[in-house]
Amino acid sequence: MAALRVKLVRGLSGHPEDHRATVRGLGLTKVGRERILQDTPDIRGMVAKVGYLLEVQPTSEEFKPFGRRSRAKSQREAAKPAGKGA
Repeated sequence: MAALRVKLVRGLSGHPEDHRATVRGLGLTKVGRERILQDTPDIRGMVAKVGYLLEVQPTSEEFKPFGRRSRAKSQREAAKPAGKGA
C-alpha cells in the first residue's frame, strides 16, 4: 500500500485547537518531525485540513506503527521465546 511522508513545517502556536489536535493525531508534535503514514482517505482528510502546516510527499517506504502501544507490542513479541507451542 502507498504511503505518505508528512513533515510539520510550521509551529502550532496561535492556531485553532482542532487543528492542533489533528496534527497530534497525525503523530507530529514538534516542528521538523516526520512520519510515514498510510495513504488512506482518513489520513488524506486530516492532511487537507491542516495542509498549510505540513509538507507532504508520496513515498514507497513501508508504514510502521508508532506510539507507546505499538512499541510495547513489538517488545513483547521480541521477548517471546522461539519454538514455543507446537
